[in-house]
Amino acid sequence: MSWEVVSLWAANLVVDTAGQLAFKAAAMEAEDATATEHWRHMLVRPWLWAGVACFAVEFVLWLAFLAVVPLAEGVLLGMMGIVTVMLGGRVLFGERFTRPRLIGVSLIVLGVALVGAGGN
Repeated sequence: MSWEVVSLWAANLVVDTAGQLAFKAAAMEAEDATATEHWRHMLVRPWLWAGVACFAVEFVLWLAFLAVVPLAEGVLLGMMGIVTVMLGGRVLFGERFTRPRLIGVSLIVLGVALVGAGGN
């Protein structure tokens, strides 16, 4: 893979992960809040808007990335976001690694490694 492809992939991965984690932070609310209170509270939290901004940047990066790689390869490489979001959820929110999650992540990593090893 060229430096351009790796750079676009890495930037997309970072921004995607940051956006997902920002949305999670925005969605965290006391359990006794009503649905209306929950949404009202989320709309004024900066984390929600940080997530929206990340997704806007990711959209542009994703289009640039897809312009330089085949679609099947790009989508598979994009799945690495699942791994980074899971790791971020563990570090920032104390989420657990369950056996099915670890198996799924392992399969994703294996698939990305196979695509990376296959070259063009």
